[in-house]
Amino acid sequence: MMERLDAHLHLWQLGDPGAYPWLTPELGELYADFTPAMAEKELRNSAVDGAILVQAADALVDTEFMLGVAAEHDWVLGVVGWVDLGSPQALEDQLESWRASGPLCGVRHLVHDDPRADFLERPEVSASLELLAKHDIPLDIPDAFPRHLDQALRVATEHPDLRIVIDHLAKPPLGSVDAAFAAWRDSLARLAQLPRVFTKLSGLRIPHAGYDVSTLRPAFEVALDAFGPDRMMYGGDWPMTVPAGGYAPTLEVLEALVGTLAVAEQESVWAGTARRVYPNLR
Repeated sequence: MMERLDAHLHLWQLGDPGAYPWLTPELGELYADFTPAMAEKELRNSAVDGAILVQAADALVDTEFMLGVAAEHDWVLGVVGWVDLGSPQALEDQLESWRASGPLCGVRHLVHDDPRADFLERPEVSASLELLAKHDIPLDIPDAFPRHLDQALRVATEHPDLRIVIDHLAKPPLGSVDAAFAAWRDSLARLAQLPRVFTKLSGLRIPHAGYDVSTLRPAFEVALDAFGPDRMMYGGDWPMTVPAGGYAPTLEVLEALVGTLAVAEQESVWAGTARRVYPNLR
C-alpha cells in the first residue's frame, strides 16, 4: 500500500486563554475543541497513515501543546511549530529545548495576520531565517497570495540554503478574473524556479469559489508544471474544512487530481515529498 501522509493538520483547545485570537464564536463550527482523538479518527477513516501538526497561533503554548500531543500519539509524525523569529537568540533557545523534547520538523508564522507587511524581510527575522537554514529546519509560509508571494521569492533568493514550503499553493484566486489568476500563476512560477522551495496541495477551499475537480484543476496543473510532483505534498487542512463537509469530502477531490499522475509521482505527493523536506519525521 502507498503511504499517505497529511502534511498539514491542526489541533486546538479553546481552554488556552488568548492562544488563538482569530478563533471567535463568529466562526461557527470552528469555535470548538479539535482533539487528537477526533483527528486520528478522521485520518483512519480516510486511510491516511499519519500527519504533521501545524501551528494555528503565533504562541509558544500552541507549539508546546502540539509537542505534547506528539509525545503521546504515534500518528503524529512531526510538528511545524511557532518560534519567535523576531529574536534570533530566543529562536536558538526554543529550538534547543523543543528539538530535544519532540519531533519539531518546521517553523511557521502567521504572516497573513501580522500587521507588519515586511515581516519576512525585517533584519532580525532575516537573521533568524539564517539560523533555521543552519539547523536544517524548513519555514512554512501561509496564505501567500497576493501579499507575500513575491516577498517569499525575495526571501528564498536571499536565503538559498533555507527550505521554504508555500502552504495551500499560496491560496490561488480560484474563480477570479483572468488577471488575478495570471498574476498568481506568474509569481508562483518564478518562485518555483528556486530548487529549495516546495508547496502544499492543501487549503484550497477558497471563498466564493467552488470546491470540485474542475474548479481546482487549473491551479493544480499550474503548480504541477511549476514544481513537479517531487516538490508538492498533500495537506488536509483539517479542521478548517469542517464547515464545508470535513476531511473525507476534501480529500476525495484531491484524490481525483493526484490520481491522474503516474504511481511514482503519486507517491511523492502523498508522502515522499514531505519526508524529503521535513527532517526528523517518524
